[in-house]
Amino acid sequence: MLAALPALRCPVCGQPLAADARRLVCPAGHSADLARQGYVNLTGGGRAHPGDTADMVAARERFLAAGHYAPVAGALAQLAAELVPGAGRVVDVGGGTGYHLAHVLDALPGAGGVCLDTSAPALRRAARAHPRAAAVGADVWRPLPLADGCADLVTTVFAPRGTAEVTRVLRPGGTWVVLTPLPAHLGEVRAVLGMLGVDERKDERLAAELAGFAPAAVREMSVLRPLGREALRDLVLMGPSAHHVDADGLDERLAALPEVVDVTVAVRLTAVTRPA
Repeated sequence: MLAALPALRCPVCGQPLAADARRLVCPAGHSADLARQGYVNLTGGGRAHPGDTADMVAARERFLAAGHYAPVAGALAQLAAELVPGAGRVVDVGGGTGYHLAHVLDALPGAGGVCLDTSAPALRRAARAHPRAAAVGADVWRPLPLADGCADLVTTVFAPRGTAEVTRVLRPGGTWVVLTPLPAHLGEVRAVLGMLGVDERKDERLAAELAGFAPAAVREMSVLRPLGREALRDLVLMGPSAHHVDADGLDERLAALPEVVDVTVAVRLTAVTRPA
């Protein structure tokens, strides 16, 4: 956490923070306790969304630990190493458990990371995801508790994008990598399991949000992953579909599937650069 301290700002007044025993304190006296699990909550006392529940985070941790999204994390890490090999600070907005950030930091020796998320259960895991990563509670729909131009690289993986705030915290010449699903992503099971679909206007909205940046790279990847029923259950329950799927109904849908289903994991990585 201390390594990330120069980049952190008070969520109330925006001033720099200093470490004081088990707290972070700004010159105006606003403070945030350092949780014993290793993260700090800088949401500023209010959140537009409470974030993922403990059950959702546990499902995600099981799914990711099994390596089902390892190709995605690997593609992200490779692109980061190609575009910003000398990155000093990486900020993962909506970074969840820190899984993808950890892969990026492994590919960028010496870089430090900040995982921003609003979910306390996710932050507990993110705090131990990588020795060079700090876990910080932040609402991505509000001003981020970060200094202007503090990030060399910002990543957004399957998460909301606050373009104005990313622009502010990204240094001039810095890189933003946005990872989004392609139409074929999870296509074999989305409808069958009652999962939310991919927004048909996602590409259009992304292009509008990135219009002020300079294009840097676009990569697409698609792989088949054999998923058993337990993995498929975790896949449904680890994301926003968990809020819309009935547990008993999900069990019935899973029972009707083969024991193992080959599922397409298909994503696009869009990298842009903030003009100097």
